[in-house]
Amino acid sequence: MGRNEGENVISIGEAAKKSGVTAKMIRYYEEIGLIPPAYRTSAGYRLYSKKDIHRLRFVRRARDLGFSVSEIGELLDLWSDHSRHSSDVKRLAQKHLDDLQGKIAGLQQMVDTLEELIDSCAGDDRPDCPILAELET
Repeated sequence: MGRNEGENVISIGEAAKKSGVTAKMIRYYEEIGLIPPAYRTSAGYRLYSKKDIHRLRFVRRARDLGFSVSEIGELLDLWSDHSRHSSDVKRLAQKHLDDLQGKIAGLQQMVDTLEELIDSCAGDDRPDCPILAELET
């Protein structure tokens, strides 16, 4: 991923500020191949281009929506493939939405159970507590 000498490049700290991705996560994404290796100066400093920042923002936004690293890898592949079918992107997003809705349903079930247990507990000075009794079964 070479860069022209005249191209504007920035340090990892500036890339972090501009992309909203921490320097630690940038290094991690590079290590796992989610982003291509940064250009390195002769002193070993990482330098990033506008294209790199754009890719990091894409990754950050996908993470904000809860996509996993592997799903983001798939999204990046689709994003880079100009002969892609939007149906492939939609299918990936729909699967993620279905997963999120399943997690929400599971969390709602936990909330409902906890509300029932809390309502059944007198919350007084007696030692009997239906919450603890339910947890021990």
